[in-house]
Amino acid sequence: MEYSPPPLFKQGPSALARLVFFVVLALALLISDARFRTLEIVRGVLGAGLYPLQRAALVPRDVFMGAADLAVTSATLRHENEKLRTKDLQLSQQANTAAELAAENTHLRALLQLSQRATTQSLPAEIQYDTRDPFTQKVVIGRGAQQGIQNGSPIVNEDGVIGQVTRVFPLQAEVTLLTDKDQAVPVQIVRTGLRSVIYGTPKGDTLDLRFVPISADVQAGDELVTSGLDGVYPPGLPVAKVVRVDKQADTAFARVICLPVAPVRGARQVLVLHYLNNVPPRPAEEPDAAAAAKDAKKKGAKAAESKAAADKNAAKPADKPAAKGADKTPPAKPAAAEKKPAADKSAKPQATPGAKP
Repeated sequence: MEYSPPPLFKQGPSALARLVFFVVLALALLISDARFRTLEIVRGVLGAGLYPLQRAALVPRDVFMGAADLAVTSATLRHENEKLRTKDLQLSQQANTAAELAAENTHLRALLQLSQRATTQSLPAEIQYDTRDPFTQKVVIGRGAQQGIQNGSPIVNEDGVIGQVTRVFPLQAEVTLLTDKDQAVPVQIVRTGLRSVIYGTPKGDTLDLRFVPISADVQAGDELVTSGLDGVYPPGLPVAKVVRVDKQADTAFARVICLPVAPVRGARQVLVLHYLNNVPPRPAEEPDAAAAAKDAKKKGAKAAESKAAADKNAAKPADKPAAKGADKTPPAKPAAAEKKPAADKSAKPQATPGAKP
């Protein structure tokens, strides 16, 4: 028994023919759009027409996300507000203590008739980009010679030392970061007062405190600040913290690994310090007077010895021939002595004629 639709509903081609037609049409449209971008205009018109429907469909999601962001933002703001209030209180206490210590320091220096410490001026700057060399730790700030930036000025932020200005351009300046392998900073351990020099490493992630004897009192967790003895960095700036101390018996110095206190790579806004050092310049090294006199005495003795030797060598050739001649003619002298009395006798009668015999 065959079931077929009535003649009234039997219109057009079969379902298989329509399927094949639409598949071929879809492939043709895909290929033409991929090669020749023929459906860009159609896609734009459909996107503009469907945009209101899309926004209406996304309204519940936007409302939910907005409420969640509002709650998170409110909680974050409250937490940051509390943190800033605590930090403000600590900074106010430190500022009061610093003011008292500064007044006391001024009084003591005046009492001891010592010169005043150097003054430090700061200029804000922003890091613009890194340098092109991937093997160096350098950045470029948006301040240059026209803004008063000087070569060698320290770069700091609110946490500690970032680096140092190494090249100055008219509107920009190049800063060598603290972790660069060619950067060195004189530091001092806060707990013990031990002074040394801290260097960057080739990897650029840690710092190396060099020339520390094995017997030195250095522990993990010690804080390092600038010593100020180089005249470049102001004293007391936080630099790094000791994380590991390796002491080996076969070496005279310990290997001290440190981490920078300030986010060297994460800083964006920095301060450029102008450190005005009032310490007089180092005097020129002069030779010791005693050493100079001793050297002069040695030189004089050597000159006298050389002169005496020269005179002796000059006298030896003249003495030897004379001695040889005297040995060859010893009878000449007595003969002359014997002839002299004969001459005297012959001359005596001539001198006194008529004298009695």
